Amino acid sequence: MAFNIRTGPAHTMRSPAVVSPSSQKPDSTSIKGFRISTQKLPILKAEPIEEMSNTLGIAPPEMIFGDNFVKIEHQKTGWGITFNAFDALDRVDKTGESMLKVAYSKEWQKSREITHEGINEVVKPFDWSYTTDYKGTVHPNSRQFEETTKQIPIDLLKRPDPILFFDEVILYEDELADNGITMLSCKIRVMPDRLLLLLRFFMRLDNVLFRLRDTRVYVDFESMEVIREYQSKECEYDKVRQTLATTRDDVPAALRDANKLSDKLPLVERHLERVSLRE
Repeated sequence: MAFNIRTGPAHTMRSPAVVSPSSQKPDSTSIKGFRISTQKLPILKAEPIEEMSNTLGIAPPEMIFGDNFVKIEHQKTGWGITFNAFDALDRVDKTGESMLKVAYSKEWQKSREITHEGINEVVKPFDWSYTTDYKGTVHPNSRQFEETTKQIPIDLLKRPDPILFFDEVILYEDELADNGITMLSCKIRVMPDRLLLLLRFFMRLDNVLFRLRDTRVYVDFESMEVIREYQSKECEYDKVRQTLATTRDDVPAALRDANKLSDKLPLVERHLERVSLRE
């Protein structure tokens, strides 16, 4: 069953981030020893973008929200995990080995040419779809995740518990030279006894490929257990379109809806990890 992180079951359903100074305080809530914080600010300006680009070694996406983050912290043990754009982009292939070999890549690279005093600087090859396998940044000296077979308890998440805190934070977005979209976003909802976070990378390269990479982090406040699930899915564009054509879905709309596409894309990779915060 598809799962809507805001409302429950869907019935149709290395280094710190580079940030610019801001006086705006993050939104936050504290519950049963956990503190959850989010920050949403405008896209970076030219100077911090240049700093980020120099540090990463790649040109950033068109819309980079380098000040945005989602953070979960356990105050007693000091365990924490943060989701931010810089660390996510640092996981993008910078060699160009995994770069999509399609005609659009030349168009994209042309769009990223930098003109300065009459000189064109062409960006070096890298994965221009900004695909990342980022699963969050575990804080220094925190207990580390270990492999597990334990599943996220979907049955508990289906309960109609009140939502005490909800937010959706975009980390970066790019229109791939007007040939699709790539986006990394993070949603979190907090209930009285647990929370669920979804970090989603979604890419649609028109007439070529769909790609979805989801990281779910489940925290049980009573057992003080954290489960992290990572899933990678992808499929050729034409196959997905053909599949949607056999349904009652509005096909053009569905091709832009990651929630609808999630059940249509075959699973490529899946990992489960857990960490206990009990002493």
